[in-house]
Amino acid sequence: FRPLPRVSSLSSGWMCPNGWGLFSLFGAALLLLDIGIFPIERAFSLSLPFWDRERGLCLMLCLYLCNIPAVILLRSMWKLLKALQQNMVFVPENVMLLNTISTCCFAACLVFLLFCWKIYMLLIQALAAGFVGLVVRIVKNVFEQAIPMKDELDFTV
Repeated sequence: FRPLPRVSSLSSGWMCPNGWGLFSLFGAALLLLDIGIFPIERAFSLSLPFWDRERGLCLMLCLYLCNIPAVILLRSMWKLLKALQQNMVFVPENVMLLNTISTCCFAACLVFLLFCWKIYMLLIQALAAGFVGLVVRIVKNVFEQAIPMKDELDFTV
């Protein structure tokens, strides 16, 4: 029985050696969007005739409410990718992390749906977040079914 070889793309490609790579990029983009929402909203109100202050407040509130599941999602993805980097694929912790990720996607979908009555374009984001949450939930169910199969295979070898 040979252990699986380490996947080098996880440790060298988009995750830096210290592990901050892509996650620091997403975190910085989230922070930049949090800071930049004020000038963006102001530009909308000056250039779009249908944009009013109420829509701007709805957009800002939606963004800040979505930050909560986004931070939890990034942290869960970080833990999941660290586990995959250590060749721990079909373990119950990964199933729990995938469940958390899909729940965060559904929470963002709910926030978008709450505000799409005022900003109709948020309906597209709600559908996208709901679809991603559904796909991640399917992957979670596959992982959940694969754990007993892996354990049975480990006992027979």
